[in-house]
Amino acid sequence: MSQPKPLNLPFDPIDRAAESWRARFGPSSAMAAVTSIMRAQQILLSQLDSLLKPHDLTFARYEALVLLTFSHTGSLPLWKIGERLMVHPTSVTNTVDRLEKSGFVCRLPNPRDGRGVLAEITGKGREVVRRATDDLMAAEFGLTMYAEDELRQIFDQLRTLRVAAGDFAGASMRQDEEHGGLL
Repeated sequence: MSQPKPLNLPFDPIDRAAESWRARFGPSSAMAAVTSIMRAQQILLSQLDSLLKPHDLTFARYEALVLLTFSHTGSLPLWKIGERLMVHPTSVTNTVDRLEKSGFVCRLPNPRDGRGVLAEITGKGREVVRRATDDLMAAEFGLTMYAEDELRQIFDQLRTLRVAAGDFAGASMRQDEEHGGLL
C-alpha cells in the first residue's frame, strides 16, 4: 500500500502541543484526542485514496458505489445517497458526476418522483467495486497495526461521539444489540 511520506519527527507533535496547551490553557486531553483523530483521518484518507487511485476512485466515490451495490435495485435517489453517506447534496452531485464520467454510474429519472434523479451502478461500476474492495480488504483498510478486538474498541469509542452528534438513535440500537439484532 502506498503510504504518505513519513514525517520522521524526533518527537510526537501532538503530545508536545498538549504539553504547551496544558501550560497555557489548562487540561489538554480533549484537544490532544481531537487532534489525534484529525491526524488519523488525514493518514487513512491518504492511504485509502492511494489504494483506490488505480481504480479511478477516491474513497468518497468508492463509498457511493458500495452504497449502490447494497441497494436491492442498484440505484438510489441522490438525496438518499447524501443522507446515507452523511454528506452535503453538492458533494453527492460532484461524486456522481465523476462516477458517471468514469462509466461507473448512470443517472435516471426517478419514477417515484418526477423531479428526482436516481444514480444507478453500471456493470463497469460493479466490477470496479469488486476489484477495489479486494485491494482495501487485503490492506485491512490501512489498519493492519490493530488487532480485531482493538478495531472493535475504536468503533465503539467513536460510536459514542456519533450518537452524541445525533447521527442515529444510539439508545435503541444499543438496547436491540443486547438482544442479538439490529433495528
